Amino acid sequence: MSNDFFERHRPLLDQAVKAAAERGYWSPFAESPSPRNYGETAAADGQAAFEALRGKPFALEQNGAEGQVGGEVSPFGFALDITYPKLSAAKLVANAQKALQEWRRAGPQVWVGVSLEILSRLNRKSFEIAHAVQHTTGQGFMMAFQAGGPHAQDRGVEAVAYAWQEMARIPGVALWEKPQGKNDPIKMEKHFTVVPRGVALVIGCSTFPTWNGYPGLFASLATGNTVIVKPHPGAILPLAITVQVAREVLAEAGFDPDVVQLAAHAAGDDTAQTLALDPAVKLIDFTGSSANGDWLEQNARQAQVYTEKAGVNQVIIDSADDLKGVARNLAFSLALYSGQMCTAPQNIYVPRGGIDTAEGHKSFDEVVAALGTAVEKLSGDAAKAVELTGAIQSEATAARIDEARKLGLPVVADSRELEHPQFAGARVRTPLMLRAEAGNPAIAREWFGPISFVVATDSTEQSIEIARDTVSRHGALSFSAYTTRPEVAEAVQDAAEVAGVSLSLNLTGAVFVNQTAAFSDFHGTGANPAANAALSDTAFVSNRFRVVQTRRHV
Repeated sequence: MSNDFFERHRPLLDQAVKAAAERGYWSPFAESPSPRNYGETAAADGQAAFEALRGKPFALEQNGAEGQVGGEVSPFGFALDITYPKLSAAKLVANAQKALQEWRRAGPQVWVGVSLEILSRLNRKSFEIAHAVQHTTGQGFMMAFQAGGPHAQDRGVEAVAYAWQEMARIPGVALWEKPQGKNDPIKMEKHFTVVPRGVALVIGCSTFPTWNGYPGLFASLATGNTVIVKPHPGAILPLAITVQVAREVLAEAGFDPDVVQLAAHAAGDDTAQTLALDPAVKLIDFTGSSANGDWLEQNARQAQVYTEKAGVNQVIIDSADDLKGVARNLAFSLALYSGQMCTAPQNIYVPRGGIDTAEGHKSFDEVVAALGTAVEKLSGDAAKAVELTGAIQSEATAARIDEARKLGLPVVADSRELEHPQFAGARVRTPLMLRAEAGNPAIAREWFGPISFVVATDSTEQSIEIARDTVSRHGALSFSAYTTRPEVAEAVQDAAEVAGVSLSLNLTGAVFVNQTAAFSDFHGTGANPAANAALSDTAFVSNRFRVVQTRRHV
């Protein structure tokens, strides 16, 4: 059965490898929740499946579970009342090591085939996963469906494709023959075996548990490692469903389901640290705060650690053909999921002398007014706005809005509470935009959530210098600039390359700086403090396996 999975998905795998090489548009899974893509009853079935999970223990049998743990509360205002099996860190690692013995011997074709079968089955559960993502992260339903479902699955397939590409470079057997002049040549037969590093740990985040979790999960699984999936205590369900599907596929393929396990735990305990420091854990994927990511990098020395951490995302406005288009595009980026995306813009630099536009020169105050007006228009109709903003995932993020207000900076667009038409208790906030001066130390840190600053600079040259230095020192996952001048575009691109951050130029249409597309865009670079890896590239997968050779004389 396990080899059947590889043959079943070989066409998909070949397409994925080709797409990753060409970097054009391609997606194996439909991002539209249309019945044409998923079936006439898929939406209703998915919602019913989600509702059926609430108020009871999650159906996941794991070896050595001791009791249950849970406590997720939807940012839309109700408790999920779902509990999950709780295992000690030691038991999780022991199970993973035992399962690794047989999984290691299966080889690359089986690892890849099983991984792609899991992803294909997850795609069929996209509606159920969408509701799980929505009611743990606070994403609006459409984002939860796309980012939590097909787009996350795309990233998983991408990681598997890179893994296969790197493993397939290594021949299984080679004949080595060294000439010896008049004497007979030396002949040796050499066997090369791809072996996994060992036990992998995926530490999930509360805002994008699948999108950020799948690359590491499937990069490790497809290279033969066993995987412990440790969700954020506030967003367990999406990854619990993922683990449930993975274990079903593994069992069907004849393997110990403990190749993939769920490490659910209560908030505030030391499960993550204990797992991360276990000598058997050789790979760690982490998305979250810089404090926790830095701790992992400094302390989990036995493991290869891949982190995505906090950053201060930058925007430079130098000039514009269409100022209203610039304002609309940025306003959408700021409002999308209430700024709770690692790529959401924060600091917007504008020369205090104003900018040139197709409608003539616009003063700094006019540019600021255009941005503020665009933000407020997006939130004018609450029923429409909540689908864009979603809800605030945690109380800490909502409190950060009040903290930003206390900076005493002039308010460009104030944050308001909105009433959700479907969920009376939803924690919904519109974006807060403040005005600041270059050099204000408060804007050199990440203000995660719907908080941004329009920053007055002496010139575009100073804007570029500040943006470059801020990224180099504090990190960023996105960088955006608007200019009609080729020399400025060239200078900004050079600054982005020096700082090691991806750049978007003159986005005014239906593409936003927050978004990245699998098989085309590299998410993160690994070249600045916000992340030490990119999702995905060959470096993200190639160190998850090793090659062991056996040689003998012929």
